[in-house]
Amino acid sequence: MHARLDLNLLVALDVLLDEESVGGAAARLHLSEPAMSRTLGRIRKATGDPILVRAGRSMVPTPRALAMRAEVRALVEQARQLLGPVERPDPATLRRTFSVIINDGLVAAIGQRVFARIRAEAPYVTVRFLPEERTDTPVLREGAADLLVGSPRDVEPEARSEVLAVDRFVGVVRAGHPLTRGTVTPERFADADHLIASRRGRTTGPIDDALARLGLRRRVVGTVPSYASSLYMLLLSDAVGMTTEAMSAPSVRALGLRTFPIPLDLDPLSVVQVWHPRHDADGAHAWLRALVRDAVAEAVAEGPTASGPVGS
Repeated sequence: MHARLDLNLLVALDVLLDEESVGGAAARLHLSEPAMSRTLGRIRKATGDPILVRAGRSMVPTPRALAMRAEVRALVEQARQLLGPVERPDPATLRRTFSVIINDGLVAAIGQRVFARIRAEAPYVTVRFLPEERTDTPVLREGAADLLVGSPRDVEPEARSEVLAVDRFVGVVRAGHPLTRGTVTPERFADADHLIASRRGRTTGPIDDALARLGLRRRVVGTVPSYASSLYMLLLSDAVGMTTEAMSAPSVRALGLRTFPIPLDLDPLSVVQVWHPRHDADGAHAWLRALVRDAVAEAVAEGPTASGPVGS
């Protein structure tokens, strides 16, 4: 029966064959010369070959050592790649399909940026944007999605997350709406008809809590399942909607809508990306996260703070 193999001997053998010197190998591996000599003895016992033999004041490799030198080096390099940190892959040769759960408002803000980068840098990569409804199950743990982007709730406790941006909510109305003129007070805001974007059809939220603290209450005329549909409905009504200031700025501008600060004490919105820890050392996944991070940063930079207020 073979004795249990110590893989450290492979590294030592690689260095010994490179240095052809016990002293030189000891220095590179930060060992004493006696310790290196004992390691060489163990290698000789394991291989049944002297490996290095004395020739005058130096040492020379045996024929078997010369024959195995290239193979030993290749094995050590493969082990280092396997056990070492994963390097970022070359996007030009990466072949992968990623599934990203994200709401439609963020798709409008960053989707085209993501696709443009993929088209330019990673021709064999495909990104599938999926609706948020799938967050009711542990999609990251089960592998149904590679990444969640937005403000997801009920994610797995072991999940990793990164804040990409901090945005704030603003009111949004059609051009010429009465709330685009004069100061929007809590009373004027509450008196308007409100349209809520909620994939679950909820008719109340943080705005109602903030109004209640002021003794006010709003009238909700209805709900729609997405921010995109709410923006189109606001074009043809006097209802008031709510959207994010920076991330929704491109859609608001494209539709000719107007925004205004909501006169209530509301918490800011954090835009995050969330992934399962099994992808921490996945170089391809790290590339995807960097791509999303850059897309969000570009969207924020081109938002209302860069081009002036959306409202007028």
